[in-house]
Amino acid sequence: MAPGPDPVKWLRKKARLGMRGYPVGTVAFYGPDGRRASKVAAAVLLLPGAAPAELRRFTNDTSDIRHDRAVLKEVVTLMQLYGVRTIVMPPDLLGCPHEEGKDYPSGSTCPHCPYWIGRDRFASLRGVPRF
Repeated sequence: MAPGPDPVKWLRKKARLGMRGYPVGTVAFYGPDGRRASKVAAAVLLLPGAAPAELRRFTNDTSDIRHDRAVLKEVVTLMQLYGVRTIVMPPDLLGCPHEEGKDYPSGSTCPHCPYWIGRDRFASLRGVPRF
């Protein structure tokens, strides 16, 4: 499936197709609240249970990264580079863009994103297949 001019459409269409085999690409968006995504993490899994062959993170602190065509085009390019057959892309944000243990102490809550305190950030993943 060749990408057209709209990388978002390509990613969504590929994600809707479901499991089509490996390699599997994952695309997850994160944000300081439930409205704006400021980070996207894209990974490629070549085999079941294997560590990602590649993991890239992109950030945008000024606007919603889900609308940043240049970043999304890079995500699509990564997926095509590995010949990804399946895309897993949850419909909602997966939580705070800060990393536990790196941006704030492990076991605590992010001091920068109070919106996520006490929220089930994996609720949107119920029903999403695990690979």
